[in-house]
Amino acid sequence: MYHKKIFLSFIFLLATLICSSQNLNGRNDFWDNVRFGGGIGLGFTNGGFNGSVSPSAIYEFNEKFATGLSLNLNYAKFNDDKLLAYGGSVLSLYNPLPYLQFSAEFEQLRINRTFDTGTGTLENNYWSPALFFGIGYSNSNVTFGIRYDVLYDGTKSIYANAWMPFVRVYF
Repeated sequence: MYHKKIFLSFIFLLATLICSSQNLNGRNDFWDNVRFGGGIGLGFTNGGFNGSVSPSAIYEFNEKFATGLSLNLNYAKFNDDKLLAYGGSVLSLYNPLPYLQFSAEFEQLRINRTFDTGTGTLENNYWSPALFFGIGYSNSNVTFGIRYDVLYDGTKSIYANAWMPFVRVYF
């Protein structure tokens, strides 16, 4: 039932974007309102590596409201332990003032973990949902702020804690 709700929400979002791109005069300016961005991350430690990429696109309905989709891929290796996380998210942005941005993002990641137990390997594969609410300072294309995951589960999340700083860049 849970996955059906996510699927129906995604279909509704897609239909909304398609319908809002239609214009009575025949001119399609849907792509004029689409902005692309995302994030890249690299981390190196003694015996470890972490890399992530998350391209995204948003549709700006007006100067105050935008919504979009993002893909997420994260790979980490620490000694003999490995993590692969992949999935997507739906993002909504609201700017009540030009410099203030509120955000809501639902993220669903497939987590594949492999642990070295000393006597063998243990695999742990599962889905991990996250629902972030954030606030940030926006300066045209760049927004930086903080977000909180209300569904945070310390035993399953790939994130260190529920509070996370963020930087968003859209062109």
